[in-house]
Amino acid sequence: MSLLMKLFLILPLALTLSCNAVKKSNQPANANQLLKDVKVLSSDAFEGRKTGTKGAESARNYIIKRFKEIGVIPFSKYSNFQQAFTFKGIDNPEIEGKNVVGYIKGNTDQVIVITAHYDHLGVINGRIFNGADDNASGVAGLLKIAAHYARAKPNHTLIFVAFDAEEFGKKGSEYFVDNAPVKLSDIKLNINLDMISHNDKGELYASGTYKYPQLKNYIISTIPDLKILFGHDNPKLGIDDWTNMSDQAAFNAKNIPFIYFGVEDHPDYHRASDKFEMINQQFFINAANGILEITDNFDKDRPVEKTYRDQLQSF
Repeated sequence: MSLLMKLFLILPLALTLSCNAVKKSNQPANANQLLKDVKVLSSDAFEGRKTGTKGAESARNYIIKRFKEIGVIPFSKYSNFQQAFTFKGIDNPEIEGKNVVGYIKGNTDQVIVITAHYDHLGVINGRIFNGADDNASGVAGLLKIAAHYARAKPNHTLIFVAFDAEEFGKKGSEYFVDNAPVKLSDIKLNINLDMISHNDKGELYASGTYKYPQLKNYIISTIPDLKILFGHDNPKLGIDDWTNMSDQAAFNAKNIPFIYFGVEDHPDYHRASDKFEMINQQFFINAANGILEITDNFDKDRPVEKTYRDQLQSF
């Protein structure tokens, strides 16, 4: 049998094996929790989660509660998962923000940092900007990934960070990277989730491979009706270059490789209409499952060509 014929035969098997570790993610109970997390975080009770407000505090408390339920561990240097920082605001001389930081110990001290910002725009002219897609969706996706690895121990140590003050110029992620609980040299990758629930074409972008092309080999998904696209990461694109548009920018500034998962802007972006009712629920479930599948490829050091090669050797 020719090598090419073997490859054709093994392709479906390899793709199936690549997601065996995350099959449970497709179970309805997990989908229900995913939707519950984004619905709660984007509810009116959280008042848009603006940094320094009671709404942000409520969101933070919810994330901490979920970390504890899942089994994410706090770093001893932070009080109750909270990494506090201050920065200068426009209308307020000093604003306090708080990142929510925890981890799941892996088999090695090499680290993957999985991130999503939980803050949003708050209340503007009496209207609540709920931020369902931006970025309650990313936090819900982060919680899903954490829940999976609390059940199935990862190879890498995984740090989970819900950032504050992204909407104030990425202040939370900048502070975290400058004051990380581990050596920066141990951080091998940042996976950042920002707006992963609102797209009617089934398209989710994985940006970052322009600068870090070696990462493209790990980015493959077998989730039906989910299209993983590359792009929005070439500096020549100007404002369409997302490299520094979200919290992955702080990692990139230290030359830490990153993948930023997100959708293109939609009519509800940074509007009061960004509510839970406006997200595409099936796309969101697919996107979260796909991101988990790809995260597992990185954690298990399972690039596409290695999967094919290992399977071919079994013939």
